[in-house]
Amino acid sequence: MPFVVHLLGLAVFAQATSEFMLSGLVPGIARDLHVSIPAAGFLTSAFAVGMVVGAPLMAILSLRRSRRRSLLTFLVTFLLVHVLGAVTTSYGVLLVSRVVGALACAGFLAVAMATAMSLVAPNAKGRATSILLGGVTVACVVGVPSGALLGQLWGWRSAFWAVAILSVPAIVAILRSVPADGPESDHTSARDELRSLRDRRLVVILLLGCLVNGATFCSFTYLAPLVTTVTGIESAWVPAMLALFGLGSFLGVTVGGRMADVRPVALLVSGGVALLVGWTVFAVAAGSPVATTVLVFVQGTLSFAVGSTLISQALYAAAEAPALAGGFATAALNVGAALGPWFGGISIGAGLGYRSPLWVSALLVALALATAGVAWGIRRGAAGSHEEVVAP
Repeated sequence: MPFVVHLLGLAVFAQATSEFMLSGLVPGIARDLHVSIPAAGFLTSAFAVGMVVGAPLMAILSLRRSRRRSLLTFLVTFLLVHVLGAVTTSYGVLLVSRVVGALACAGFLAVAMATAMSLVAPNAKGRATSILLGGVTVACVVGVPSGALLGQLWGWRSAFWAVAILSVPAIVAILRSVPADGPESDHTSARDELRSLRDRRLVVILLLGCLVNGATFCSFTYLAPLVTTVTGIESAWVPAMLALFGLGSFLGVTVGGRMADVRPVALLVSGGVALLVGWTVFAVAAGSPVATTVLVFVQGTLSFAVGSTLISQALYAAAEAPALAGGFATAALNVGAALGPWFGGISIGAGLGYRSPLWVSALLVALALATAGVAWGIRRGAAGSHEEVVAP
């Protein structure tokens, strides 16, 4: 695996840290900029919206430029807006910087996926994808808690400076290792790439990715109140439970990357069924500290193993449109990450308790399995092949 792919993963780590780190910085931002806690919290929502909108849009805009130039533009922009965020005293400026940073992050991830695919063997897309997404999972385990710690020690601005500094090695790596003249696919027109995205198989894969990621973040978002009020674990152990989920997610993308290139159907079918069983058992056994601890790790592993495999299969399904495939895959995951917590919040608001997001997660995975089954049956009837549904 080319070393530059790992350094692209480092940039993804910095960007994912930026996306999630505000959860531990909101009080300091609100106090320093003289805004309410909800207003400071809206900075996270603004970033998420920017990711959903920006992923396909930035991918389209980057088609006329070489991948190296696009990666540098997105990453330098990301770095600069974090420097601006670190020094501004205006909430409005910080809000704009978060939206611009999200657009740059979304564009970078889409082009980074296409670049990684061009640098590895044709049958290694799953492993390359796992390295990039590994940056997201490491951010959950290390980046977010570290950002919160920096905020406690030196103020929230220090976390923004840290993200900017983490982006520098990736900039150097892109300058040294990514070819100055992009491959021919870099000059493909947006119309040509959009035409190749009409494949129904790709649409199904993106829908499955949205549902699976929605299930993941539906329960992950409300994990803290679940373990403290239902399981009875002391609040001091909540960071450890979150880190355990993050460790599981890192294991999931690693294992998924190894299997996605050789046994994608087996992984998706078995992993999807195991996810459904796991969320259901979790909902029933959430009152047990032992069961909760085990299932937090297991569900983190399964969720990201299946999710990362779906992304790699989207890239296989749209091999002629790697930039837009990466952009739409990023958007699909972020739509799921936004809708999942919303659905979970609705169930809690309806008085169903903190177990209810687990049941919602199970329902979303069941819907994903049903969707895959219907699509599989339709495609099998049309082509007489099981493997063509998701296999490269």
